[in-house]
Amino acid sequence: MNEKKTCCFLGHREIRETEVLRRSLQAAIEKLIVNENVDTFLLGSKSRFNDLCYEVVTKMKENHSHIKRIYVRAEFPYIDDGYKAYLLENYEDTYYPEKIIRSGRAAYVERNYEMVDKSHFCIVYYDEENTPTTRKSGAKIALEYAVKKKKEIIRFPITPIE
Repeated sequence: MNEKKTCCFLGHREIRETEVLRRSLQAAIEKLIVNENVDTFLLGSKSRFNDLCYEVVTKMKENHSHIKRIYVRAEFPYIDDGYKAYLLENYEDTYYPEKIIRSGRAAYVERNYEMVDKSHFCIVYYDEENTPTTRKSGAKIALEYAVKKKKEIIRFPITPIE
């Protein structure tokens, strides 16, 4: 039997959202599900790219009911049953990585590392032209980490080669 695989999504808080991006993302996810046996998708928060990926994966559950959406929290290490029930209305599971409890401001970076570590594939939205220069880019840090860990990366936006 083929090993089930995992994919995470990492990207900028703000993206250039287009119909081409949405369709390309759908095609990439469909290919992972059908050809690569991906059944688990790790999602974070605080970015429009994550929101878009959640929307696409949720829509794809209509044809692939076996796939799971896991919300990896970078806030609220301990949640009550009510909040967990609320999250499980939209996700199949949620967890807070134990190793990030004392990471403070680096919680999102550490959460992204966790998602990369647990994934076979990383779908990343990194737009160098629109990366802030006033602070470190979480998307860039995550992408560099995924490269270092030799993960298979599907990168957006897809830019034509000149």
